[in-house]
Amino acid sequence: MAWFRRRGGSATASTDRAAYRVDLEYLEQFVRSRRGVEAFLEPRTTVTENTVILIAHDGEWTRRRVPNPESARQFAFKLSIPVYDVRLVGYPQRMRDYNQRRKAAGNS
Repeated sequence: MAWFRRRGGSATASTDRAAYRVDLEYLEQFVRSRRGVEAFLEPRTTVTENTVILIAHDGEWTRRRVPNPESARQFAFKLSIPVYDVRLVGYPQRMRDYNQRRKAAGNS
């Protein structure tokens, strides 16, 4: 049966690299178009891969997968933004305030 045919690892790996490259470009654009951006590393869970969340000065945020925490640290270093481990410092209040403002605006 063709349903269970194995695929070569190189196609998956190159697809993952291409997707990661697109994510990095998006994250870099986010950093360059906003003030006061900080990076927060989120750990891998049973449901999600390692992720990095970028939070701007006003609380606007975006999240993308990263291959590992070190790659997120390198990204932050390259763009000269601070990077924190969310397990140690938690999420900043400005992010919660931003989410609350968006929620209130949607209910109006």
